[in-house]
Amino acid sequence: MKRDFDLIRRIMTDIESMPAGEKYTDISSLTEYEPAVVYSHIDLLLEAELIKGRAIKTMGGIAGIIITGLTWKGHDFLEAARDNSIWDKAKEKILKPGVSVTFDILIAWLKAEAKEKLGIP
Repeated sequence: MKRDFDLIRRIMTDIESMPAGEKYTDISSLTEYEPAVVYSHIDLLLEAELIKGRAIKTMGGIAGIIITGLTWKGHDFLEAARDNSIWDKAKEKILKPGVSVTFDILIAWLKAEAKEKLGIP
C-alpha cells in the first residue's frame, strides 16, 4: 500500500474537528476509501506519532480504532497543510507521481511555503 497524503490530511482534519474529550472511532465518513486502507493509514499515523490512540489489531488485521486526538507534531503538520492552495501546490510539485518524498521533506516544504505566504524570511 502506498501512503495517500490526501487521506492522511483528511483523517487528521476529521480528528481535529472532534469535540474535546470525544474519541474518533468511526471511519464511515470516508466512504471513498476501503476500510482496510483507512485503518492502515491510521496505523501509520499512530506509528509516526501524529495522532494519539490505538488500533485494535486481530490476526485478520485492524478491527477498530480508538483515537483521542492529535499530537503536537500532528497539529504542526495540519497547520502547515491546512491552506488548500499550498496543499494543491505540494501535490503538484512535491507529491507528484514518480517523486519519492519523505514525510520530513513534505513538512519542511509546507512550512517554507507557509512562511513565504506570510512574508516571513
